[in-house]
Amino acid sequence: MLEIIIDSIETSPNNCITFADYMDLVLYHPQKGYYSSAQIDIGSQGDFFTSSSLGSDFGELLAEQFKEMSAVLNSSDSFTLVEVGAGTGSLAADILHYFKIQYPDFYQNIKYIIVEESQGLIAEQKHKLQEFEIVTWKSWQDITDNSIVGCIFSNELIDAFPVHQIVVEDQTVKEIYLTWENNQIKEIIDNTSSPRLLEYFQLVDIDLTRDDYPENYRTEVNLKALDWLQVVTNKIKKGYLLTIDYGYSASKYYHPQRYQGTLNCYYQHRHHHNPYVNLGEQDITTHVNFTALEKQGNLLGLETVGLTQQGLFLMALGLGDRLSELSNGNYTLPEILKRRDALHQLINPTGLGGFKVLIQGKEIDKNKPLKGLRENI
Repeated sequence: MLEIIIDSIETSPNNCITFADYMDLVLYHPQKGYYSSAQIDIGSQGDFFTSSSLGSDFGELLAEQFKEMSAVLNSSDSFTLVEVGAGTGSLAADILHYFKIQYPDFYQNIKYIIVEESQGLIAEQKHKLQEFEIVTWKSWQDITDNSIVGCIFSNELIDAFPVHQIVVEDQTVKEIYLTWENNQIKEIIDNTSSPRLLEYFQLVDIDLTRDDYPENYRTEVNLKALDWLQVVTNKIKKGYLLTIDYGYSASKYYHPQRYQGTLNCYYQHRHHHNPYVNLGEQDITTHVNFTALEKQGNLLGLETVGLTQQGLFLMALGLGDRLSELSNGNYTLPEILKRRDALHQLINPTGLGGFKVLIQGKEIDKNKPLKGLRENI
């Protein structure tokens, strides 16, 4: 991986690359990137775990929301679900198994598409989902524009998109680049690589040149999220985009006191802040700027249906009822304790429950509210 990075630096203009270029290499290089290799380890004993790692409840409650979306769209005879970045396939398995048992007729009318870049993960997904004949794997190029009637959704996807790192010097917005010097990766600061970076801050109404931003204030810009939103919006004819991830509004994300940004690295279930170690063997993430997703979505023709916290979203869809059912005598004490712990983790406001759920729509009836958005934030 290091040789690949050095080669990229030495063949680039001025012998330097943006942090976004670097992050793209270490996470997504076809052979050596973290998400492309066999290194990725998702689950309670891995580098990180997701809501779907805690059992089937998360997927089953999501399935209830998808079922309601279908009813709102009057598309129960044909409803397309597109999962972007499906990980190990566990979430898809939970959703589809629930539909197959609870709504068999609806299951027969679903098209379930997975858009996944990692060939290693595709192989794992195909093995896990072999019983579900309705699942297909496609690239965005395979999906016709204005063809999706249904919902495109992702869980902890955008936080792993490559980001540009920004720094404020003398009340001027600059960018961090990487070069190779004295046998090590070295950061250098120069003018921004694209006018889009300054346009991004105009989009979210943030001025980093204000007096209250400290010298060397450091943060990130996720331009890929905006590009991704363009691609996704083009595919939807009528329906929803559901995004679950951790993040903030722009005012909180770019608060003057958040002077070191939000970048985190995850290696063997421990987190740290050094992206220049464990090359290709650790996850690197940043929080999601939900204001940017909403405002860019509006420009592209997406309406914001609602923004809420995952805990509130899942409770509105019936997680509280599932907690109550644990006392009906059908479970042993160890089963009760394990499942109660998993359910509480899903709604814990300081953990997974504090994740944001953003639902945007195209050509939908906003007068028909969704159950999961009973409590917007």
